[in-house]
Amino acid sequence: MQDVTHAPLAQASPFPRFIGSEIYRNSSYGAWHPLRVPRVSTVMDLSRAMRWLPAAQFITSPRAKPAALTGFHTDQYIAALQAAETAQAVSDETRARHALGTPSNPIFTEMYRRPATSAGASLLAGELLSKGGVIYSPAGGTHHGMPDRANGFCYLNDPVLAIQSLRRNGAQRIAYVDIDAHHADGVEHAFAADPDTLLISVHEANRWPRTGALADCGVGQVFNLPVPAGMNDDAMALIRDDLILPLVAGFRPDAVVLQCGADAVTEDPQSRLCLSNNAHWAIVQALAAMSPRYLVLGGGGYNPWSVGRLWAGVWATLQGAEIPDRVPDVAQDVLQALTWQTPQRTRHPEPHWITTLRDDPRLGPIDADIRSGLQVLAARARQWV
Repeated sequence: MQDVTHAPLAQASPFPRFIGSEIYRNSSYGAWHPLRVPRVSTVMDLSRAMRWLPAAQFITSPRAKPAALTGFHTDQYIAALQAAETAQAVSDETRARHALGTPSNPIFTEMYRRPATSAGASLLAGELLSKGGVIYSPAGGTHHGMPDRANGFCYLNDPVLAIQSLRRNGAQRIAYVDIDAHHADGVEHAFAADPDTLLISVHEANRWPRTGALADCGVGQVFNLPVPAGMNDDAMALIRDDLILPLVAGFRPDAVVLQCGADAVTEDPQSRLCLSNNAHWAIVQALAAMSPRYLVLGGGGYNPWSVGRLWAGVWATLQGAEIPDRVPDVAQDVLQALTWQTPQRTRHPEPHWITTLRDDPRLGPIDADIRSGLQVLAARARQWV
């Protein structure tokens, strides 16, 4: 694939667009890394099997040029990342400085090209949304990347690059909402001092990277809600209605960027939260009408069945497509073909992971810590506005 910063498209069409790439189909962080599982390719295959992804709505992601990445990342880091891919090795000095070649951020065949492709999608999205519209890039959402180092499986920070691209293309006020199980530390690092970027992150308390404290406020526009293990759909509905939607509405953004990490569902091994995919889809739907530009990214998600089903449902939600109670045989074939080998054993799917996309709702009591955290943030929001 040729390096580009944009595709020859004048503007977004009036219908949602899906940005993807075949680079994700056979690319893996390694046999025992959490990101060994297929994710973006599964969403593409499921969406096509459900007849939700005609060719007219699909854009092949460009790969960002190195110079396009230096809006956030250092020249030295980008050079080191490219050199590591070429050599398939790093020096001790590079490992110490840039966190490349570590268990979390390993050396693998496409370690520059793959993240540069998801970054290219985010840069392109900002251009395509210059006149408004909806873009979905499930390969995006790598929210931990730092300017001079890889961090938390993230070699580049495509949400930061997306926000920068949106701003270059006419969006002044941008609301970034993150519902991944892990705090958006790299995005907060980039924009904590920017009053024109609203930052909302709902993440599991005491979960890596152990940042995103309730008290953190940036210049008044940072709202972090650490939530306890076991958070359910009822709690997330309260957070949506009492925190996310009022903050975004009051901010009156020109663009909304939603990081829709799929690792907060019950089946995911990288968190202890207990959401169903319905909770994510409800937030996707609720934010859709709150700005003229809407970019939805992926993020975490480490169970191939739950992440594929959730992200395919995100695309259906963005299109207004009906999610059936039982998926057709061709979609079941996509799900049946997935495998998940963990260090301990081979994981086998639950029957409903093959036959359905929608989880049963996961309802229950709302933890007192969530209610008290919402009260703290609501009081601060009144002062901020």
